[in-house]
Amino acid sequence: MSGPQYGAQPGGYYNNNYPPPPPNSYQMNPMPNDGNYGQQPQQYGNGYGNGSGYAPPQGPPPNGYKPPPTDGYGGPPPSYDEVFKVQKPKYNDWWAGLLFLATVAGFVAVSAISLHGYADNRSQNNGSLNGQRNTFGLTTHTIYLFVWVLICAIVLSYAYMWMARKFTKQFIYATGILNIVMGLVTALYMLSRKYYSGGIVFLIFVVLQALFFWSCRSRIPFSTLMLQTAIDVAKVHGHVYLVSAVGGLIGTLFAAYWAITLVAVYVKFEPDPNNAACRTAGGCSSGKVIGLIVFITFAGYWISEWLKNTIHTTVAGIYGSWYFNSRNYPTKVTRGALKRSLTYSFGSISLGSLFIAIINLIRQLAQAAQQNAAQEGDILGTILWCIFGCLIGILDWLVEFINRYAFCHIALYGKAYFAAAKDTWKMVKERGIDALINECLIGPVLTFGATFVAYACGLIAYLYMVYTKPAYNDGGGYTPVVVAFAFLIGLQVCNVFTTPLTSGIDTIFVATAWDPEVLMRDHPDLYHRMVAVYPHVQEAIHA
Repeated sequence: MSGPQYGAQPGGYYNNNYPPPPPNSYQMNPMPNDGNYGQQPQQYGNGYGNGSGYAPPQGPPPNGYKPPPTDGYGGPPPSYDEVFKVQKPKYNDWWAGLLFLATVAGFVAVSAISLHGYADNRSQNNGSLNGQRNTFGLTTHTIYLFVWVLICAIVLSYAYMWMARKFTKQFIYATGILNIVMGLVTALYMLSRKYYSGGIVFLIFVVLQALFFWSCRSRIPFSTLMLQTAIDVAKVHGHVYLVSAVGGLIGTLFAAYWAITLVAVYVKFEPDPNNAACRTAGGCSSGKVIGLIVFITFAGYWISEWLKNTIHTTVAGIYGSWYFNSRNYPTKVTRGALKRSLTYSFGSISLGSLFIAIINLIRQLAQAAQQNAAQEGDILGTILWCIFGCLIGILDWLVEFINRYAFCHIALYGKAYFAAAKDTWKMVKERGIDALINECLIGPVLTFGATFVAYACGLIAYLYMVYTKPAYNDGGGYTPVVVAFAFLIGLQVCNVFTTPLTSGIDTIFVATAWDPEVLMRDHPDLYHRMVAVYPHVQEAIHA
């Protein structure tokens, strides 16, 4: 059964299974052809049947929204739920949501048991920074260290977002240069201290990032335009920066909770004759410590990824409303999008986040194995683990790529994860939007920014361990562990802060794949500026 048609829709673009996206209900005046943008786009009429044999991709799923009577200039604004009505079944991938909640409950249980053991033996773990009697594992000293790491992460993340808003044009260049310089300084300092495993790893990262940044410099003008657009929309529509600030604060608090739990696990279960917790309660073993560390690391990844993707899905609802209804912007958009993310789409977000958590855990284990091989002088093992880590990194990029655009689909239409990923990927490829995505550097740039924050956190952790000389790290065995987790905390906290910027750009790309005519009709200034900096836009969206 065909859906309702709203105004002049592209002929043949939407088939019977996928009616068009929400209407704008506002008719734009004819676009002036004043030559300000150089080459003007050719006229494509009302469809894509230009004899090229192009098979139109599927349109977005039905939303069931019927616009109210208007006065020709938009009329009374609808609500977010009216514009983007959820399909049935409304609750998708619910099993993944239950598994996520079970994992959270397990993490809380491990945390409670570990913290109870830590509290019972706090006299052994307190004292001055390097005068504690605990010589077998992480102590209160490590908690102090992670406090400084968190302060560094949240301050630099806030500053990074502020720089993106105030110095948009210089933002991309500054990110690349700062990231490379910070990574190089960290690597050289570690090498000067004869900490070769960490220094070599950081140096490899710096070389790869420098090569990538140099090879992609021609894409910077288009990327700057898309970032400026995302920031301009954020200033006018929705509570984008509020979502970023609140999400960043929650991410920081969770990182603090996770760091304290990590220390408590060592205190409670590390087997050692001097460990009072083992003497009184028993149950200590190296296997148990390793197993619990792996579990809380996995849980930490999953929870932080879920938080990041919930923010992404919420912000995608804001930008989707702007794209399709810029002249009759819906009401209660942020609230409606957040409610959908926490209810109907909770399972789908949990499922997509699970894949990233598993990949990140494998990569973390590979990095630990690489550092151990480097410390033992095993050059072949170090190289093999490095190659394996690179392969895992490629897999991580691929899944993150799919997730970003699938969650935009889920935000607006509430489909199941796999169905949304399949439909969105098909539309993006057939519509030619993948060319625009590849041209835009904002995703890699923000990853560079998060890596910069992670470098700073790792450097602080290393300096803290070197100059405070805690008793439990007399041989330096815990330095790689602490530096790695400090790097992880900085990376995840900054990723949460910067998610809204990437969400806006991703949603614009996905919405353009669904209905490129809306871009030309309702956002002509953006379309012409895209053509000016990247003429291939005309071919890409009219492939």
